[in-house]
Amino acid sequence: MPQGHEAHMSCFIVTPLERSLAVQLQIPIYGCDPDLYELGTKSNSRKIFRECDLTPPAGYEDLKTKEDIIDALVKLKQEIPAMRKAVVKMNDGFSGDGNAVFSFKNYEAGQDVKAWVTEHLHSNLVTVASDLDVPTFFEKFEEMEGIVEAFVEGEVKESPSVQCRITPKGHCEIISTHDQELGGESGQVYIGAHFPASGDYAVALSIMGKKVAETLREKGVLGRFAVDFISVKVEDGWQHYPIEINLRKGGTMHPFLMLQFLTDGAYNADEGMYYTSKGHLVRYYFCSDNLRSDRYKGLSPHDLIEIAMLHDLHYDGTSQEGIMFHLIGALSQYGKLGVVCIGSTPEKARELYANIVEVLDKEC
Repeated sequence: MPQGHEAHMSCFIVTPLERSLAVQLQIPIYGCDPDLYELGTKSNSRKIFRECDLTPPAGYEDLKTKEDIIDALVKLKQEIPAMRKAVVKMNDGFSGDGNAVFSFKNYEAGQDVKAWVTEHLHSNLVTVASDLDVPTFFEKFEEMEGIVEAFVEGEVKESPSVQCRITPKGHCEIISTHDQELGGESGQVYIGAHFPASGDYAVALSIMGKKVAETLREKGVLGRFAVDFISVKVEDGWQHYPIEINLRKGGTMHPFLMLQFLTDGAYNADEGMYYTSKGHLVRYYFCSDNLRSDRYKGLSPHDLIEIAMLHDLHYDGTSQEGIMFHLIGALSQYGKLGVVCIGSTPEKARELYANIVEVLDKEC
């Protein structure tokens, strides 16, 4: 490296391999030390939330065996008799794939809870990952350990997240907020995200995220991370349950950086709004890194670009609205791509996404 120049490494996730490379290159690495990743497990996330005076869903952490899972399910049902479902989560599960949902369907009051749970554990447990059967789930759980917590119910329920950054100088910053769109049979698989999070609670999310960031800073954490929530509409507002800390760059980082690059703007955490460099212009987006269909398989990146040009699916720098594609290298083999739809309103951003899906389905 030429004298007087500065460089650092920045990775999606820092493993011991990246750390070793940084040491050999003698340059700093901007990210969480792998030795601190235990702070972001499902179990330790719950402990940190309580340190921050935040309230995670009712549950139990540091579970190691199937018997521990049974005991936790029994205790939760005894504490919350009306509870209909609970979630079993591996400590290091990713994008919902380490989760399973246990149903108390057909349980009748007065029955021996432990005997009933033990009898129905396998039949009433549904794994989120489609290729993971229940026996294998328990094997992996005993390797990773994990938690059991109540499934948060609500007529109006959202899954927001807040993205934070701890700088090398120790400043805690709120980068963005999102409302995640989840799918799958259990509603726990990440599909996409709306930016910013709802104006009803974006500022509240930032305040809670800042508390978590300040606590993690005292423990030595550095770099980007995210906190996921489940938020339920109640009479006087919203009840927010923090559920997970992700000590890495997340799926919303790339779309947000793309927005910043295109508009040269910034997110105002005190207002929960994003402003472009023109000052008065507010922008929103809907993003997904999981737009997929078997019909898209065989479609090349070149084909996608031609389709986009034909149907005017592009980003307009003059209006600072439009569509950007990414992850198009996965399109031909997996029928999957990523997209960021930027609009002057949340409705416009979602409309652009619906237009993409309609065009691709028609062309394919």
